[in-house]
Amino acid sequence: MKRIAIINSRPAFGNNAGKDALDLALILGSYEQQVSVFFHDDGVFQLQKNQQTELVEQKNYLKTFSAFELYDIENVYACKQSLTLRSLPFEFSTDAVSVLSQESYNKMLAEHDVIIQF
Repeated sequence: MKRIAIINSRPAFGNNAGKDALDLALILGSYEQQVSVFFHDDGVFQLQKNQQTELVEQKNYLKTFSAFELYDIENVYACKQSLTLRSLPFEFSTDAVSVLSQESYNKMLAEHDVIIQF
């Protein structure tokens, strides 16, 4: 079975990329595919707790990250360098996130057969 990586590199709001990535991850997970979800660059904003989506008048899809476990999506990674460059805390909306150094992040990503970036 091919290992699939979904990369989130855009912020949570202002576009549909994050929601589309989440939907794809859950669909693939429901078909028992080996899915890993990666967050880097501005994509790490999607992981932050207590976002006030009513201020941007968009539905808060970020709470759905807690469904990863239900879909057997156990590999969720955030790039430490991306978090640090944006002065973001390592406190996430889901407990499933592993923070990796840039080197470890790249190595983990390289282990996948298919890479889809949003």
